Amino acid sequence: MLDALKPAIDTFSYAMVPFLFVAIPVLAVARRVRLYEEFVEGAKGGFETALRIIPYLVAILVAIGMFRASGALELLAQALAPLTDAVGMPSEVLPVALMRPLSGSGSLGLVTELIAQHGPDSLLGRIASTRYGATETTFYGLAVCFGSVGIRRTRHAVAAGLLADAVGILAAVWICRVMFA
Repeated sequence: MLDALKPAIDTFSYAMVPFLFVAIPVLAVARRVRLYEEFVEGAKGGFETALRIIPYLVAILVAIGMFRASGALELLAQALAPLTDAVGMPSEVLPVALMRPLSGSGSLGLVTELIAQHGPDSLLGRIASTRYGATETTFYGLAVCFGSVGIRRTRHAVAAGLLADAVGILAAVWICRVMFA
């Protein structure tokens, strides 16, 4: 069934970007929006936001670098290996699962290493790739979103994000085991 839908999905995907490049300016002109001025104003606001969040980004990137370089990530992965075995996740994927809430580029590096070692079509490579795409970088996202508006107390956002990460991990493992094992 999926093979029958693939040509339609591919056609739709290829047509969507050019459609949006034409539709957005046409819609703006139809609504009499001063498109260039609004674009420049938005870019200026984006630059101001970037300046406000730089300290948060530097802090989280330094913390991630220290966590990985110290070997703590590998030690944590070894300590949690019995748990990963219980849910059917190869322990080699655990560093990706632990790094993804912290850093997109860090977790992408780990996924790339796994794929280089085990191959893209291996169950391990597929679980790691699916895990990478299953959730967002929770702490990075919170640092950017809350930092840009000056919120210092995240309340339940961290717990909700980490719960979503856990669900993403379990879903990635289950889906890959059902589809590819």
